[in-house]
Amino acid sequence: MRIGTNHGSLSDRIMNRFGDIPLGMVESALEFARIARDLDYHQFVFSMKASNPKVMIEAYRLLVARLDLEGPDWNYPIHLGVTEAGDGEDGRIKSAIGIGSLLNDGIGDTIRVSLTEDAIHEIPVARALAAPFQDNDERSSADDQPTPTWDPFSYERRATDVMKIGGHDLGGGSEVRVFTTRRKWDALAHKIEQLGDFKPEIVLEDSGLIALDPRDEDAIAEVNASAEPRLVTVSDGLDLAVVPAFRLLASRLQARHPILLKDSLDPSTDAQADFLDTLLRASRNIGSLLCDGIGDAVLVQGEEAPGQSLRLSYNILQAAGTRIFKTDYVACPSCGRTLFNLQTTTQKIREATGHLKGVRIAVMGCIVNGPGEMADADFGYVGGAPAKINLYVGKTAVKFNIPEDEAVERLIDLIREHGKWIDPPVRDTVEV
Repeated sequence: MRIGTNHGSLSDRIMNRFGDIPLGMVESALEFARIARDLDYHQFVFSMKASNPKVMIEAYRLLVARLDLEGPDWNYPIHLGVTEAGDGEDGRIKSAIGIGSLLNDGIGDTIRVSLTEDAIHEIPVARALAAPFQDNDERSSADDQPTPTWDPFSYERRATDVMKIGGHDLGGGSEVRVFTTRRKWDALAHKIEQLGDFKPEIVLEDSGLIALDPRDEDAIAEVNASAEPRLVTVSDGLDLAVVPAFRLLASRLQARHPILLKDSLDPSTDAQADFLDTLLRASRNIGSLLCDGIGDAVLVQGEEAPGQSLRLSYNILQAAGTRIFKTDYVACPSCGRTLFNLQTTTQKIREATGHLKGVRIAVMGCIVNGPGEMADADFGYVGGAPAKINLYVGKTAVKFNIPEDEAVERLIDLIREHGKWIDPPVRDTVEV
């Protein structure tokens, strides 16, 4: 039996007391677990799924901390998942950020990758995501990690001073910037203006970046002695795992100094490398740190292809909720209750609304779990009956029993009514 909650589907009593937040999710799960234990039933696992990776990570960390406080006989297995992750690259990245971050922390016994695709496509992603942790080499122990300089149970971005590099503000409350190397910049130079939302912003070699070993106390002291903020990263080629290395750097570096995150400390030159492995590793490492509040710029160097590395950089920022540059979708995997074809419908909605920056749209197959699990969405498209769609604004259903063949246009009308519609730009198609 699985005991837990999906974000947005808590019991009313717990929700009224704690709110629809990680603490409420944990308290709700513990309430059901105590009932089971009072009946001497112990064959269950805990699950704290959410469609928002930040919420999911915080909820699982809080759950594990609470189970530790309850005592050694509360050491139940933990099931990980990002619910309603969506489809394609976005769904894989979001899953890798949430599940991979927790596996990296040593949390998790079983996983589920939920994609709005045929179920057979979920298994290879789950296997690839779990593979580095099967022998525990990648899992972090308490001895590997510095004392956290951030609250692992709630998100707050590390406060730094603002620098200006390459004409861009970096650090402080500025957007997290996307770096690339001179070689990749030159390879894209002829079409940079056509790359739209995937443009590189700063060239690594022109940034004045300081790369160091976070274990080198003299190097850290020299940076901290600087009167001006300096952009710092972890040196390539070190015998350190990425996430502990950057956490150690953040713990020793004065907060005023911005940090450039990397997905790998071993830049790739292999054009034939498996992109799924590259995507999962980059999402797990950079996404985990962003969800900790660490990082003011990112550099994907585990992917050799210039355009693909930039696309991956921006999509990780989007999935982590760090820098929103396109529409965000919450879409459930199909099940026996689904009342329309989720894959084709999700694609139709993407094609119609994918240019709406900062708008979050949920595509839910039914009204059983849909309204609860899409709690963070601005607008919802939910199966209400066979061939009939209900439309939501936030958590409130506002249009009922719309014929399916009209529903996408009616969704657009609803977005327009609430002042969040803009006409799509006309742009030349460029392969990245």
